[in-house]
Amino acid sequence: MENKDQITALNTLTATLIDSVNGYRDAAEDSESGRFQQMFRERADERSQLVEELRDEVRRLGGNPEDDGSFMGKTHQRFMDLKSAIMGRDEKAVINEVERGEDYLKEKFETAIESGHLAGEARQCVERAYQSIRAGHDQISQLKHGMEANS
Repeated sequence: MENKDQITALNTLTATLIDSVNGYRDAAEDSESGRFQQMFRERADERSQLVEELRDEVRRLGGNPEDDGSFMGKTHQRFMDLKSAIMGRDEKAVINEVERGEDYLKEKFETAIESGHLAGEARQCVERAYQSIRAGHDQISQLKHGMEANS
């Protein structure tokens, strides 16, 4: 397994995680509920830590770690800004967007784990991050479904 393939996979995941950090920070700003704001800030902080762990692994492999989000993340963010301006700060809409981002992030990590491009410590690092991502995904999914049941 070449370090180049692992570095590329790790940097792709890092960019996606940076998008997640930014998404959670924006969700905290867009949310009017103190409970949601706190949860979103905690998730942003947790994801920031995961970004640093992946960056450390890229450095260990001899690569230059990603320091910016993905193009798609920037595109999604512009859409979210527009949607927020049009729709206002509807809690359900914010949760729906956060869950959509969580689905995408979870899928990216699953694809990376299954790709065969990661081995040893790099794979372990990604699998640890995935456990955190899956827990965040499940929390947001439960929140969304709970809101739907109460509507």
